[in-house]
Amino acid sequence: MIFHSNFPHDDFVAPTLLSTPERLGALPNYAGRGVVVAFVDSGFYMHPDLKGRILIHVDASTQHVVEQPTVQEVDDLSWHGQMTSVIACGDGAVSGGRYRSIASAASVVLIKVSTPRGHVKERDILRGLRWLMDAGRRFGVRVVNLSVGGDYVSTDPEHPLHKAVARLTAMGMTVIAASGNRGVGEILPPASAAEAITVGGYDDGNTADRSRWMGFHSNYGCATDGSEKPDVVAPARWIASPILPGSSVDREAYWLGPLLETEGERALKKLLMSGYGDLGLPREQTQRPDARLYATLQARINGHKLIDARHQHVDGTSVAAAIVTSVVAQLIEANPSLTPTEIRSILMATATPLSNVPRHQQGAGAIHPTAAVDAALRAAKIGA
Repeated sequence: MIFHSNFPHDDFVAPTLLSTPERLGALPNYAGRGVVVAFVDSGFYMHPDLKGRILIHVDASTQHVVEQPTVQEVDDLSWHGQMTSVIACGDGAVSGGRYRSIASAASVVLIKVSTPRGHVKERDILRGLRWLMDAGRRFGVRVVNLSVGGDYVSTDPEHPLHKAVARLTAMGMTVIAASGNRGVGEILPPASAAEAITVGGYDDGNTADRSRWMGFHSNYGCATDGSEKPDVVAPARWIASPILPGSSVDREAYWLGPLLETEGERALKKLLMSGYGDLGLPREQTQRPDARLYATLQARINGHKLIDARHQHVDGTSVAAAIVTSVVAQLIEANPSLTPTEIRSILMATATPLSNVPRHQQGAGAIHPTAAVDAALRAAKIGA
């Protein structure tokens, strides 16, 4: 095989990118059934992995908030919300079930907060959260994913985003927020809200061998009540995510993806002769492929982080937050009576500290979905 993906893999197993359930050993019999998860993000796409489970799309990009049955407009900003929603709740349909999420049966509400100019400021996030305050119960929302960050550091409990998170929590919605990716000692609203479950990341190196897990450049700092953030950490690198259909990456991946399975120069020539236009290559170069062309194509594969023609690997605390969101959906399915405060306690009590990551950068440690679900089930028996 001439070309290869650039994700890491355990030296003793096949070089395959692990799915999120495999990484975390999540229980397959809890998939967020009956749970509604809301995503507040820059934009979305009606991805097939969410088919039949999107309850509504809310365009909160201006003061005139519109409820829509489907996503009406798709642009480059749609990629981020597609990533978080599918990583958290996708059923893996496009990958034949390979990259199924932990909460693959949950229903979703998609709330777009990027402005027509492509900005996502605190006032825009707040607009989406206010819609949730007004309409969240109408759709039965129990979990809110916030993989977006504010403008400035604040630990003021009266900050509008902090107050919004507190209000949603009081309404019974568990709010999950990404801590940020700059590796600095500051947490921005809404992740700095005391009531939010703030999520940092770690790098598992695409292996279950904990001795090879490393830290990630997550932000850390203080919440409005003086407590340390993040609360927990989750995998934040090498996570499979769908490529945004119709994007420039999608056009190239259509041809680059098959290269990962192509052997022999004859098959390579045939593929390149069909796709050289989309790849922006001179026709004559594809007729005589050489080492320079191979290097160019491999660099494109690496640059797009391709796994195959439809998927790429992604990183960031937005990814880690989406994974924790999916675990929270599991907990609620296992025990619908859990409050947001109880859910936070379970996640932190069952987390496993990482020995090579400073305490202030990991909170209680790496999430442990199986132990968390077991704790939720025990709490249900006690409360029965």
